[in-house]
Amino acid sequence: MALKSTIFRATLNVSDLDRGYYAEHGLTIARHPSETDERMMVRILAFALNADERLQFGRGISTDDEPALWLKDDTGRILKWIEVGLPDERLLRRAAGRADEVIVLAYGGRTVDIWWQKESATLSRLQNLKIFSLNVESSRALAGLAERSMELGCTIQDGEVWFSAGEKTLSIIPESIFAN
Repeated sequence: MALKSTIFRATLNVSDLDRGYYAEHGLTIARHPSETDERMMVRILAFALNADERLQFGRGISTDDEPALWLKDDTGRILKWIEVGLPDERLLRRAAGRADEVIVLAYGGRTVDIWWQKESATLSRLQNLKIFSLNVESSRALAGLAERSMELGCTIQDGEVWFSAGEKTLSIIPESIFAN
């Protein structure tokens, strides 16, 4: 019998001073049995960084034809394809052909550097790709905020992110690895 996803709920208040975007989002997150709290919280951070009323979570790690998050216009055209972690270069090439913009929020410490060294020759040819990296301390601290029901706040200014849950506040600065 297959294990079922665990449902998490979050109220996410986003104040993105860089984009002039301010909104509250009620999120329902299905965490696949093989997904860690760290990956799930990085998905929520990716949502906050790209927040839009039409931004949606994909079906999850078990599907290759959908990203972690995506933003579509009213016609179904994919405006943003957003992946977290260290996606396969074939997936990113396919995504670059389907979406106006492809964004990766990589995490994993030293493995991000190894992944980029291996994939940079191929990925640097993609004209609509942006890759950001989180340091290992930030992604692990995000994992520590995971609860089945969450009240989260996110303020973004000058590329710095203040992410909070209750009394805990994290300062996160995603590092740009590549932008074409």
